[in-house]
Amino acid sequence: MKNMIRIANLVFLGLMMQSCTYSQSSSNKDVNTMDNTVKKENNPVYSHHDTSKVEISDQEWQKLLPKDVYNVARLKGTERPWSSKFEKSKEIGTYYCAVCGNPLFKSDTKFDSGCGWPSFYEPISKTGIIYAEDNSYGMERTEVMCARCKSHLGHVFNDGPPPTGLRFCINGVVLDFEKAKETEKKYQEQHKQS
Repeated sequence: MKNMIRIANLVFLGLMMQSCTYSQSSSNKDVNTMDNTVKKENNPVYSHHDTSKVEISDQEWQKLLPKDVYNVARLKGTERPWSSKFEKSKEIGTYYCAVCGNPLFKSDTKFDSGCGWPSFYEPISKTGIIYAEDNSYGMERTEVMCARCKSHLGHVFNDGPPPTGLRFCINGVVLDFEKAKETEKKYQEQHKQS
């Protein structure tokens, strides 16, 4: 009986690893905490409203982005599971591409998938994300990238909740978040009256 439980646990662990796999290049193995902040004032392409495509050199990205963001966004790396402050966040607002500011996901499409990365069932816009086949590490997956700057965001799987049945498994380090203004205003008004 103990052997059957061990085998079941190993199978379960294997399935979890397959559905939310992660790789780390040697350049980011020494990173203990994710930065999650892009110096927007030094990033001339960062905008929540500009929809023009961003085409700049890899060398320029390297100058503009923090090392952890660059590794995931431009080198297609992956942050450690459960290392993102956004993974368990319940705040109401909008998630943007941390590289260029492109709106990606609304917080009401976020759900707890238990995989260790922020998960969403639907992007804000069908044109805000681009998809590519990813057969790395012997797996068949679909990579998702920001449509504006072509930064790697993560992967999409067909095991999400209704209404889409999709799970966008996204690296938190390439996300930027802005609280909903109306909610923040109401919160501040309520605390003034208390």
